[in-house]
Amino acid sequence: MPLTPLDIHNKEFGRRLRGYDEDEVNEFLDQVIKDYEALIRENKEIQNQALALQEKLNHFATIEETLSKTIIVAQEAADEVRSNAKKEAQLIVKEAEKNADRIINESLSKSRKVALEVEELKKQASIYRARFRTLVEAQLDLLSHDSWDSLEGPSTYTSEIVRG
Repeated sequence: MPLTPLDIHNKEFGRRLRGYDEDEVNEFLDQVIKDYEALIRENKEIQNQALALQEKLNHFATIEETLSKTIIVAQEAADEVRSNAKKEAQLIVKEAEKNADRIINESLSKSRKVALEVEELKKQASIYRARFRTLVEAQLDLLSHDSWDSLEGPSTYTSEIVRG
């Protein structure tokens, strides 16, 4: 058990012949009491400062731990966002490829359809041209026959009308 200032103050020394000067011993003990009290106060202040510093250290350790956890959570969130963005980008690319394939297939189908229609129109134009040529040739052939020559003279019907 440590010595207290009160223990020093209440300490009684036995008396002997040729002993120490009682006033000198009391003055010295008073001085020791004052110094001892000062040391105890200083020790308490240092302990209080140590406690305050320990509390601050604990606080900063807690902050550090929280920051570390926050950084880890933020990193995980960033990784998840990056992963989701990558997946979404892949889905967008796949969707775009599907749309491109669909557009290409539709274009090819329409192109084939138009090509078939053009071929059909060419055939119809060729048939029309052949029929028209045949008709014109038939008309020219009809015009080139001698029977038209007999029609060129005055007809009996017109001469009857003129006489009439």
